[in-house]
Amino acid sequence: MERLNKQISGGHPIYPEKVLQFGEGNFLRAFVDWQIDVLNKETDFNGSVVVVQPRGSEKITRLNEQDGLFTLYLQGMKDGAAVNEHMVVNSISRGIHLGNEYDQYVKLAGSDQLRFIISNTTEAGIYFEETDKLEDRPQKSFPGKLTAFLYHRFEAFNGDIRKGCVIIPCELIEENGARLKEIVLQFANTWNLGDEFVTWIHKANTFCNSLVDRIVPGFPKDSIDEMTKELGYRDELLVVGEQYHQWVIEGPQWIKKEFPIDKAGLNAFIVDDLTPYRIQKVRILNGSHTAMTPVAYLSGLDTVADAVNDEATGSFIQKLILEEIIPTLEMPEEELKEFAEDVLNRFKNPYMKHYLMSISLNSTSKFRARNLPTLLDYVEKKACLPHRMVFSLSALLSFYKGKRGKEVIPLEDDPMVLQWFEDSWKSVANETMKVEQLVQSTLGNQEIWGRDLNQVAGLTDLVTEYLKQIEQSGMESALETVMKEQSVK
Repeated sequence: MERLNKQISGGHPIYPEKVLQFGEGNFLRAFVDWQIDVLNKETDFNGSVVVVQPRGSEKITRLNEQDGLFTLYLQGMKDGAAVNEHMVVNSISRGIHLGNEYDQYVKLAGSDQLRFIISNTTEAGIYFEETDKLEDRPQKSFPGKLTAFLYHRFEAFNGDIRKGCVIIPCELIEENGARLKEIVLQFANTWNLGDEFVTWIHKANTFCNSLVDRIVPGFPKDSIDEMTKELGYRDELLVVGEQYHQWVIEGPQWIKKEFPIDKAGLNAFIVDDLTPYRIQKVRILNGSHTAMTPVAYLSGLDTVADAVNDEATGSFIQKLILEEIIPTLEMPEEELKEFAEDVLNRFKNPYMKHYLMSISLNSTSKFRARNLPTLLDYVEKKACLPHRMVFSLSALLSFYKGKRGKEVIPLEDDPMVLQWFEDSWKSVANETMKVEQLVQSTLGNQEIWGRDLNQVAGLTDLVTEYLKQIEQSGMESALETVMKEQSVK
């Protein structure tokens, strides 16, 4: 069967090369390149992407062999129904091998049409590599490659202030744009590139922080034969993603004129401050993931979809989000509820098996980062405890006992944390420690929580009460009891 290319796929427009993209992986193609494809179809963006691979060249070769085309399957809940659809994405013009086509990279730096630079080199990709040099072809690190590219552009246009770029990193670190700019300036200083170049970096270029969200499982090894038969061609770069997407870019509003994501029907925004969106995602999406895991798993469930579709745990998750997490957030309530509805629909995605045990990795640090702020903010605002969040904390302590009935739970966490719970639960089993003492000592462990949680009024007693119910009656009975309660003074 023939491989996907422009000849067999039908006519595809050719767009000016406006975007340089560091990274050719599944996420960028299913997220950024798909959105640029939508921009071309729905707006006057009229631009394509040139891809460079941070390391190696295998996918670049395949990308060029397929004329930059790839098939994207989007699977999940859409408008209340499970939808599985596919499309050919035509936003990539070509890929450049930095190892043996570095001159093309330098030439691209002098392109008058180029305007945007986008990256996703993983969280570990934004770092300062001391061994990188300007004369390397290429540099080892992504920031080193970017600095060299910008310097070549600075030289090509003689420092023209109108020829800078809008740089949007998608790596999952806070203030990714600010951090990247900091390292670029560090290279400029280390490489002695001069004050004029530093001034050009500041005045001509815009480094944006960004927040990205879409689950992209990637290449569907288990179902590729079936998909190939359906498509009628081979696609070695086929990628699968969920229906949901969100892209929040922190930057000046004038970017919309050149990158009109607000006019394409996308769930994408250019905002002055993305902090509320990050907190919304961490507390509602990630926080509910962490909160549901011990409750659902100890109820005998194994996946996120199982949890939200179960009557008891599904109700628990929904009420936790709507009644305890959302009231702590400083964003419009309707916007938060809409995001929460999207989250619950994503959890129900019948095409993806998201196992609770995969979410349970490092659950204590996740609870500390994602859920403890909700608990504390709720207490401050309501002057009472959020019962369902407290119940989740109690379930977490039970989860770290390491048993689901007779089944051993394969716990993964910091060795200190695992040893703490092993010793504590062993002491309870040997009757040298009571459950009350386990709760008090664990909540007081500042290495785990960063503070003494016994200082939160009423928390120790309520966690103890819930933990006893879980241990004595089982998770399902204890959950039924807590769902009848209200968080009152």
